[in-house]
Amino acid sequence: MRRSAALVLTRRRGERLEVFLVERAPELRFFGGYWAFPGGVVDEVDRLPGEEGDGAALERCALRELFEETGLLPGALEAAIPTARREALRNSLLDLETDASDWAEFVPAVDAARSELQHVTTITTPPFAPVRHETPFLQVELPEEQEPDVWLGELVQGRFFDPAALLAAWNAGEYAVAPPVLYLLGLMEGVDLAGFFENARAMGERLANGELHRACFAPGTMIAPLRTPTLPPATTTNCVMVGEERVWIVDPATYERSEQERLFETLDRWRDAGRELCGVLLTHHHHDHVGATRAVAERYDLEVHAHPETFERVDLAGLRTVSLRDGETRDLGTAPDGTTGWTLTAYETPGHADGHLVFIDSRYRTAIVGDLVSTLSTIVIDPPEGHMATYIASLQRILDLDIRVLIPAHGVAQRVGSDVLRYHLRRRAEREAKLVGVLERGPAELDELLALVYDDAPEIVQPYARRSLLAGLQKLEEESRVLRDSERWALTDGAPA
Repeated sequence: MRRSAALVLTRRRGERLEVFLVERAPELRFFGGYWAFPGGVVDEVDRLPGEEGDGAALERCALRELFEETGLLPGALEAAIPTARREALRNSLLDLETDASDWAEFVPAVDAARSELQHVTTITTPPFAPVRHETPFLQVELPEEQEPDVWLGELVQGRFFDPAALLAAWNAGEYAVAPPVLYLLGLMEGVDLAGFFENARAMGERLANGELHRACFAPGTMIAPLRTPTLPPATTTNCVMVGEERVWIVDPATYERSEQERLFETLDRWRDAGRELCGVLLTHHHHDHVGATRAVAERYDLEVHAHPETFERVDLAGLRTVSLRDGETRDLGTAPDGTTGWTLTAYETPGHADGHLVFIDSRYRTAIVGDLVSTLSTIVIDPPEGHMATYIASLQRILDLDIRVLIPAHGVAQRVGSDVLRYHLRRRAEREAKLVGVLERGPAELDELLALVYDDAPEIVQPYARRSLLAGLQKLEEESRVLRDSERWALTDGAPA
């Protein structure tokens, strides 16, 4: 868990409240390519020696990041930092190779300026991410006679938005907006600043009491990472709820009653608000994807839709089931931007599991990919069900489709789904090349190969790496590039060097 702070920078235009967002550079690891609030992680310069607690440090962090990213100096900071020093000071903060000792000179003024900040709420990254942030969101009014000045680098641009207009543009697929920002923009819509603070406090209390985050990386799609007995490094499986008028629940994963209750709270609220719960969709049969299937189907009297291979492996006796084949669609009603005829299409993608399905929506091309890929690690290909050549063909199949946001079962969603698929295809090719390189030294047994081919894999995942290694060897055997003699594997004479 990392401590960070974000600034909700506002200004008034008559009766209208506007908020300033920055577009983060696409290559950034955290929300790269998304519009977000200015902010960042607490630095040593934000802490005073012997100071207990993080509250003051987070506020100092917020003011420092505001100056770094926008050049703005609220309150006492504007008078304390001479105009002639500001450019050099900002450059020193933005230069990662330079210490921030010059900024430390102004800590007394920073502390005086902290009175300009209003606490909005605190949001913690849901547990689908490998690095989580506990972030207080702090509001500050645009200082008089100052204008934001975003420098190119980690940021692409910045501008003020009307919250309602930006939400409409988001629903039209025109902007990528970070999920916590979307959450807060929704609380700003149609209210003044006091109403926003009231809405945000209530939201923070609900999250603290277990309500699911509105983790939305694409319009009309919400991700709920629920605790499941899954493989490391994952601890959760993403249940995905897709649709606005008509909602389909993909992979209600958890076996834990408390986690199921969190899911039920959201689904109950949506149903009571008039949203139609249409059915359960399963990507495949693995136990960490199906844990709450019966509980959800029975509670809401829903059909379960899945590939026939999935039904052969999951006990759904007594439930209403509907077979789902390649190319079949399910009706989502009207999209968030008003587009009619919105649908979800199933694509067969075996290789990790028989009957594995990927779902892609027709309006935003959001791909719900189950275990086709993970954004935490590579997927285990476990023979005999797991088949490497088939799996690679499935990756390529989805890459050849026009997808945008990719939502995996394990890990955080990614804005450019094709990049994720290319990465995993490249990793598989690199691993195969490494395997061939090791075999060029001479025949070897499976465990000997494991130690050399997966020498970069942590010990905890070695048993799963062993299964994927076997799948890779079987692929080469099918291609007549290796042969097995008892317990030893060797390159054939015709294997490429």
